Amino acid sequence: MIVRCPPAWRPRGALPGLPPLVVRAPFGGQNAGMPLHLRPPGIRRRSCLLAALPWLPVPALATDAPLREAMRRAEALRDEALRAGDQPFGAVVLRGELIVGAAPSRVVTASDPTAHAEMEAIRDAARRLRMRDLSGCVLVSTSRPCRMCEAAAGWAGISRMVYGEAMTDAGAPR
Repeated sequence: MIVRCPPAWRPRGALPGLPPLVVRAPFGGQNAGMPLHLRPPGIRRRSCLLAALPWLPVPALATDAPLREAMRRAEALRDEALRAGDQPFGAVVLRGELIVGAAPSRVVTASDPTAHAEMEAIRDAARRLRMRDLSGCVLVSTSRPCRMCEAAAGWAGISRMVYGEAMTDAGAPR
């Protein structure tokens, strides 16, 4: 089904000079057989607003060589954790182009529920740098950091977090 977005539902100023938005709307579930004019307006509006997303400017994550190398190291640490019989997570703290902290998950092997890979990497970086302020550093992890690890990264002053094979930018810790 094709839905034409009424002008009132289009994002303001997002698509100047482009033809009207046309969206393929996969309506399923309880609204599948309903005529378009009887469907809840939220579905039509949501589809129209989501259609504008490909044209919105999104800051891209710079996938430079040090960041890729840090992700490879984090993946190697994840594999090391698996071989040791622990949870499959690895993390690296990167300052500029230098890896200053790295660790696999040690929750099972150390019998410590706080020994997540991110926490261990932050501890390792603080120990190596002999300072607890890690401002300007990037935390690279094989998965999205949990709330505890994100809070620890914030307390340590980590500037940015990157996770996963796609190197998704999670931004600054909250």
